[in-house]
Amino acid sequence: MSSASNTANPGNASASTAGGQLRQAFAGIYPAIVLSVVVLVIWELVSRIFKLPQFVLPSPSAIGQMLLTRQASLSQAAWVTAEEILYGFLLSTVVGMLIAVCIARFERMGKAVYPLMVLFQNVPKIALAPLFILWFGYDLAPKILLIVVMAFFPVALNMLVGLQSADPNLVTLMRTVGASRTEILMRVQIPNSLPSLMSGIKIAITLSVIGAIVGEFAGASAGLGYLIQFASTQMETALVFAALIEISLLGMLFYYAIEFIEWKYISWAPKL
Repeated sequence: MSSASNTANPGNASASTAGGQLRQAFAGIYPAIVLSVVVLVIWELVSRIFKLPQFVLPSPSAIGQMLLTRQASLSQAAWVTAEEILYGFLLSTVVGMLIAVCIARFERMGKAVYPLMVLFQNVPKIALAPLFILWFGYDLAPKILLIVVMAFFPVALNMLVGLQSADPNLVTLMRTVGASRTEILMRVQIPNSLPSLMSGIKIAITLSVIGAIVGEFAGASAGLGYLIQFASTQMETALVFAALIEISLLGMLFYYAIEFIEWKYISWAPKL
């Protein structure tokens, strides 16, 4: 009887499915919400009971008030940082993918490039920030370049793993029918690498956020990193925490945007 009712009313069935998905999503984040509330309450109580100076450790209520009263300047700074993150992340993704494809396609190039890529990854990137500022000034270019050198490696490495883990039987079959190395790469290896690539991209977006803030610390006149430095010199610790919250929310927004793209377009792939 119930199945017949659902067949007769497909709208009710879809609404029930959507409601179930919402309940499942809420059940997944419910423990995090509860823990966050508990931590904030304890933090607020400790701040009030021990009367901690606001410039040492501001209370959550003071940080929340700062988020409201200074939201205009915070939003403007967040927009600048978001632009740096987006451009640097997109460029680092393209660079990482091109390196992985070249290593997989051209064996000799791979033997030459891969050790250098690993060697370059071990260079402390924060030491490069002053050099980039010196070479390219205080505009957008040095921040984007710093993000690229920080974030391209997980994209390249994860995609390379996916390219090299293609089914050898399928590769052999393609060779038997006369497929070239480029055709095997385009039709077998690249589709096989997409799940690994998405894992690398999700790591890259978090590194892009860090790279943007490090670049702004090294030299900038706007952005959340600049705002943190300015607030620190003025001993406005609540503003520092407010900017950190904005950075965290910005990073989450980018991360879950990539999660949505992965779910939308390659949901067929197994989760790594």
